[in-house]
Amino acid sequence: MIEDRTQVALHAALDGLSQRQRVTADNIANVNTPGFLAGVTDFESTLKSQLADGERATLESGSIARSLQPTRTDGNNVNLDTEVTTATETGLRYQLAINALDGKYALLRAAMRTQ
Repeated sequence: MIEDRTQVALHAALDGLSQRQRVTADNIANVNTPGFLAGVTDFESTLKSQLADGERATLESGSIARSLQPTRTDGNNVNLDTEVTTATETGLRYQLAINALDGKYALLRAAMRTQ
């Protein structure tokens, strides 16, 4: 398959955004679970570092950690408003990355047709 650095980075970003969506869904599902600590993901810093170092973008080292935010009296620290905002933002970023990939593929299709 024809790949370039941008396509590889976009695929890695989509993987990270999918991971964030799963963690956010888990947080929302456990909003009333006593002692549950919200999960947080960070793939952007890993992706940025890989791209800056000229490495192939991959998210095998993306991290999922438990939030250190203060907890309620039941030991749970999931904030539903924050999670819904994160889910919405993640969905929009995912859609943007898909649109960027679609644009790249459209250029490839157009180039193949002209030859």
